[in-house]
Amino acid sequence: MRSPRPDLLRAATLVALAALAAVVVSTAGCTSLSYYAQAAHGQFSLLAQARPLDDWIADPNAKPDLKAKLQTVLEIRRFAVDQLGLPDNGSYKTYAQLDRPFVLWNVVAAPELSLKAHQWCFPIAGCVDYRGYYSQEAAQAYGAQLQRQGYDVQVVGVPAYSTLGWFDDPVISTFIQYPDGELARLIFHELAHQTVYARDDTPFNEGFAVAVEEIGVDRWLAARHDDKMIAAYRRFYRRKQDFLALLDKYRDKLEANYDSDAPDDIKRERKQQIFDALRAEYAQMKTQRWDGYAGYDRWFAMPLSNAHLALVGAYHDLVPAFKALFARSSGFPDFYAKVKQLAQMDKAARHAALGDPLPEEGAGKKERKVERAPL
Repeated sequence: MRSPRPDLLRAATLVALAALAAVVVSTAGCTSLSYYAQAAHGQFSLLAQARPLDDWIADPNAKPDLKAKLQTVLEIRRFAVDQLGLPDNGSYKTYAQLDRPFVLWNVVAAPELSLKAHQWCFPIAGCVDYRGYYSQEAAQAYGAQLQRQGYDVQVVGVPAYSTLGWFDDPVISTFIQYPDGELARLIFHELAHQTVYARDDTPFNEGFAVAVEEIGVDRWLAARHDDKMIAAYRRFYRRKQDFLALLDKYRDKLEANYDSDAPDDIKRERKQQIFDALRAEYAQMKTQRWDGYAGYDRWFAMPLSNAHLALVGAYHDLVPAFKALFARSSGFPDFYAKVKQLAQMDKAARHAALGDPLPEEGAGKKERKVERAPL
């Protein structure tokens, strides 16, 4: 039986997207219509620009370095299916060339004297700790609106995201030039989101995806037998762990400050001192441990705020628990089955099973609960 033509598949996907957008918009209030409209238009435009990887590789006008990267993606994609048990679907089998540095921009917010992430709730994805825009200007405008309401805000560019299997996510020009190890890491991470997803639980979803990416990249690098690539990725990973440890250290300092009985004006003063110390220690780490490596300078380019640290734990606090669960599993299928069982549990039971019980109301320092808000 012949496979459907790629252009017909793409058309069917776009029709499905339009139908989904109509359903979503019909459930939203008037103030949300413009937001959902830009989201549907952005996703529609992205899928419309995507062409099969084989088409790009065969295109005589495509640059040789792009073709080589796309060939690497095909190898990564096959490894993800054959060795990691990740979905064998249409995701990361097409490529879209964009005219912007990021596919979208996320707005992250937190109160002035708290690291509790502000949340937004969506009909399909549930509640998450950010709000995405396909326009940097629109994201900055919304961020400015939140700042006027007293929030600390970060607007951060995003190179890739997952539609959780609703659509075939393409490879995008915003990340195709990553080093091969980082490219594999990103694809494994996003495919993991299509494997298991629990509504309203960012730490669970991201901890699982990060664990899959790290386990997967270790295996993918070992299979490549490329000592130079392995060494380069290990340097990247060590620096990432140094950076996260640094942020964790100062996140704890900020939480201790906000949980103290000091007056708010004293908390504000200490807050600034803590962020100044974070910058100073980062500069020292670059010189003494990283030989001047400046890969995280962009993170420090803007004035630092609670929004910069609000999501750090959400992405990494549960990674050790998931890796421990994998070690107790007979392989990836067994691991995924166990994680799916966790995802079906009540949120509190899920975290308790992972050894990370959710704090009770008013628990103080390690609370890190989220502040939810509708669109």
